Amino acid sequence: MSGSTWDVAVIGAGYVGVPLAQTFAEVDKRVLLVDAVPELVEALNRGESHIEDVPSEAIKPHVDSGRITATLDYEQLRQADAILIALPTPLTRQREPDLSYVRSAATRLATVLRPGHVVVLESTTYPGTTREVLLPILEEGSGLKAGADFHLAMSPERVDPGRTDWTTKTTPKILGGLTPACTEAAADVYRAAIDTVHTVSTPEAAELTKLLENIFRSVNIALVNELAQLCDRMDIDVWEVIGAAATKPFGFMPFQPGPGLGGHCIPLDPYYLSWKAREFDFTTRFIELAGEVNNNMPYFCRSVISQAMNHGLQRSLSGSRVLILGVAYKADIGDTRETPAEKLVHLLRNAGVEVAYHDPHVPEFDGMRCAALEPDAYDCVAIVTAHSAVDYADVVRRAKVVVDFRNATRGLEDHGKVWKL
Repeated sequence: MSGSTWDVAVIGAGYVGVPLAQTFAEVDKRVLLVDAVPELVEALNRGESHIEDVPSEAIKPHVDSGRITATLDYEQLRQADAILIALPTPLTRQREPDLSYVRSAATRLATVLRPGHVVVLESTTYPGTTREVLLPILEEGSGLKAGADFHLAMSPERVDPGRTDWTTKTTPKILGGLTPACTEAAADVYRAAIDTVHTVSTPEAAELTKLLENIFRSVNIALVNELAQLCDRMDIDVWEVIGAAATKPFGFMPFQPGPGLGGHCIPLDPYYLSWKAREFDFTTRFIELAGEVNNNMPYFCRSVISQAMNHGLQRSLSGSRVLILGVAYKADIGDTRETPAEKLVHLLRNAGVEVAYHDPHVPEFDGMRCAALEPDAYDCVAIVTAHSAVDYADVVRRAKVVVDFRNATRGLEDHGKVWKL
């Protein structure tokens, strides 16, 4: 261990920061978590985690032993060897990158920056952020020179909430420093706790790597979402087609259609690159088209519900009761960030529908409380997120009409009630 109070400090005690803290603490590193929310800091210092992937029982021993401490005080960062910035980078209403959290943190960090510090940006962002935004703030505010007095690098987070096969520790870490020495210093920090560190030549390469990963998913999901709409018109089962194509052992990777994209990355990250590309007089047509297709899916799904109601019950949406089954953005977690369920709920309400929802992982959503799973109490049950704890055979048995956007009812007797995407 070093002579500093903290081996690693993490700015941002969220879905990236807390797993990072746990991962470093598990290899006996002393970790300081810095956040701006007093209630969150107090809870963490009691050993209470608000992150689904890091239960309280996993973090409390590290808190009790002093390996993890949370604080509001940036002054304590002076006593850390490495400082990792893991803050949100949302989009504005105009779908432009909002770096206000990162800028604010960098401005405060600059006042306590000292020679020898290793600073790494983990937040997902556009190529050039580390060099063009973070670097000048840190240098001007501290009077220190990056690459000479302190090290600066970019290593984008790759968190996938709810995943157990690939964790913060086992998922390879991409990292690019401002200079070769910056890269090596930052890589040494991560190698102490993470199995694989893959270095690239620049921060820009690291930033773009993360965007490529999520753009790849966005574009391919858009492809199957568009195919699902065509299959609806052609009366072909898109799920059967995808399953059949997936039998090819090479040259094909299956993606699943659905009611739209959700989560903290895939619906947002492509727009970072589209925005930056305009600076180079370049239009990212594939990326923007994929966004258009995926953003349109809740509208298409509303029309599928309307068709199912018309044909199955001979009634319109207006005045009907619809249960949204699953509102988290993906199965078996409680994360509702950017969930397509929100847009679908609003579209149904605008059509005069009385909407309720059931999700065993989400107690409250969009001003509603989770309703009991009573399929027969509604005109239609729309499966938006396929949680594994739900008995879909029972749902189909009891419901009047089921609209399945996730193929959760595959293999079940549908009793003539089930409509699929």
